[in-house]
Amino acid sequence: MRVLSLDLKTPVPSDIDIARAQQPKPVSELASEIGLLHDELELYGKYKGKVSLSTLVRLKNRQNGRYVVVAGINPTPLGEGKSTTSVGLSQALGSQLKCNVFACLRQPSQGPTFGIKGGAAGGGYSQVIPMEEFNLHLTGDIHAVTAANNLLAAAIDARMFHESTQTDQALYNRLVPAKKGVRVFSDIQKRRLNKLGITESDPDKLTEEEIKRFARLDIDPSTITWVRVMDTNDRFLRKITIGQASTEKGKTRETQFDIAVASEIMAVLAMTTGLADMKQRLSRMVIGSDSVGNAVTADDIGVTGALAVLMRDAIKPNLMQTLEGTPVFVHAGPFANIAHGNSSIIADKIALKLVGPDGFVVTESGFGSDIGFEKFCNIKCRYSGLVPNAVVIVTTVRALKMHGGGPTVTPGAPLPKEYNEEHLDLVVKGCANMIKHITNAHKFGIPVVIAINKFHFDSDEELKVVREKALEAGAFDAVVSSHWSDGGAGARDLALAVDKATREPSNFRFLYDAENLTIEEKIETIAKEIYGADGISVTPEVTAKIQRFTEQGFGGLPICMAKTHLSLSHDATLKGAPTGFTLPIRDIRASVGAGFVFPLVGAIATMPGLPTRPCFFDIDIDDETEDIYGLF
Repeated sequence: MRVLSLDLKTPVPSDIDIARAQQPKPVSELASEIGLLHDELELYGKYKGKVSLSTLVRLKNRQNGRYVVVAGINPTPLGEGKSTTSVGLSQALGSQLKCNVFACLRQPSQGPTFGIKGGAAGGGYSQVIPMEEFNLHLTGDIHAVTAANNLLAAAIDARMFHESTQTDQALYNRLVPAKKGVRVFSDIQKRRLNKLGITESDPDKLTEEEIKRFARLDIDPSTITWVRVMDTNDRFLRKITIGQASTEKGKTRETQFDIAVASEIMAVLAMTTGLADMKQRLSRMVIGSDSVGNAVTADDIGVTGALAVLMRDAIKPNLMQTLEGTPVFVHAGPFANIAHGNSSIIADKIALKLVGPDGFVVTESGFGSDIGFEKFCNIKCRYSGLVPNAVVIVTTVRALKMHGGGPTVTPGAPLPKEYNEEHLDLVVKGCANMIKHITNAHKFGIPVVIAINKFHFDSDEELKVVREKALEAGAFDAVVSSHWSDGGAGARDLALAVDKATREPSNFRFLYDAENLTIEEKIETIAKEIYGADGISVTPEVTAKIQRFTEQGFGGLPICMAKTHLSLSHDATLKGAPTGFTLPIRDIRASVGAGFVFPLVGAIATMPGLPTRPCFFDIDIDDETEDIYGLF
């Protein structure tokens, strides 16, 4: 593989200036280097492309590489460089250790890109390029998710409207129209007949009672959990009323918008193992219940095939590269605090085959071990069958000071002086948070490497304390890494530690038995074991939903908690490793297609809002060169 050299500068320029200064390899060259065949790559411009799922079939007998997941401690609102570390580690494994390596990252939502957090391509000299394409539309996968999600939402309301305004026979005649005098059930309608136990296949021979059962979904509006989505932070869409036009004949109801990456269809994209599996998952998505408590699915609505068509290209992973020319798959983009927060199973599986038995796949899970990593183990690995060889937990002195009682860190405001000066007392106290994350990772039976992402204002004594505390807590190793300022060379020691850790035995195990524990018991296990809570509190409404989901056959699904990423608890202001709290479960949903039950903890919002000064103030495009600036 041709490694791209870095022109390191001090001080480190802006992310976009660094990215723009590097000339990427043509993606066709990169594809050839990693062993893709010509017809396995679909070009999307010069520097990105989609990889065919046939690659996985061709390489099915090749042994997998070593599987490394990157997580973090609970971050400050500024983030602690987990994506940067994932990229820097991949660059180091490729350019420094000369190993086959793949990074697997999520596609960023345009909500944070134009909101407060910025992009997610990494930073400094550890980035995915071209970063503008990575952080904006990429190949349109999120738009495909949005289109599919909203098609289903529109179909739900349209079906309820038509059922409310037509007789059984008129409704049936429109659902199964005669063409040239002949009625024929579509394939998806045949599946509904089978689900209902109706054996008659001639549309003209159904009884009146069978016509009614077939034609009427009889959806209870109060049970609808499917909402519309868009890929923009818009707090005023958190609660809306639809159907107010006179043409809708008074059929109004309250609903909401979520951010697009919180859509269950995004989770389906991340969890699926192939096109047939994706169609099955889409068909199983539950949108609500009928008036007698039966689950109503996307297949009942009749939209499964159309959703799969919209997602046809999105299922293929996107191939890009790092600043040093090592390959990256960018695929799926679920948030970790309001979804399961991991890139796709398909991308990881293809990457593990491409790197071969001596190579590495570095896959990222969102936020801390309490959120993305816990879901990586209990949900993603449960469905993929893949076993991680090691976990890298990213920490910073800055975040540990915050957890040790340091001042509030506010995006857009100057960093308080405590974070630019040596304060060993804050670091020592804050290490309780890192230690809890190490303990959490050990519960899954895999080696832990602590990556101390170095900032220029960190003192040697502070870095030394963090390393010592990590090793005392049982980390396999703890390594200071300067990949932000030095690229792969700055993560060489981290790469060596990961290489050694992945040679250790992995006694991977799940935290809970999904099949034999109740939904409430599984939630309580996560709350106690991972968060440190004394227990959970469940409202009567949540209890009723849990009972309904269990009766509908969803009690054996794993749990995907929606919780703040800024604390181990439900309260973002509780730092360190809090104990003695009760975790409040305020709502619960069933994402049956994705394959999990989805409790909402505390005041977590599934549609973010814009801050007073969003990132978009600084984003623009040059009229002549068409260069974009202001992204970070």
